[in-house]
Amino acid sequence: MATKTDATALGTSTVDDDVAGLSFEQAREELNQVVARLEAGGEPLESALALWERGEALAAHCQVWLDGARARFEAVTADGVTSGGATSGADLAATGAVPF
Repeated sequence: MATKTDATALGTSTVDDDVAGLSFEQAREELNQVVARLEAGGEPLESALALWERGEALAAHCQVWLDGARARFEAVTADGVTSGGATSGADLAATGAVPF
């Protein structure tokens, strides 16, 4: 991950540092706001580019959260397959197991 110092040296801005601390829900909500502002238009070029960069960082952060959730779910369901336990969502619910 680029640091603010690295970004400054490259002449680019980075938002990775403050995005990293966001929950999935916070990042998704802010991403929705960024998209709405870009779709509405009217932003000056520099502002639109900054919004685009922020949106890219937010989308990547959300993807990391989703990938982690998928891995956790697959670990639970793989465990169910190898131990002869519950494998479907309905089976997990019936056993009281919560995948995340």
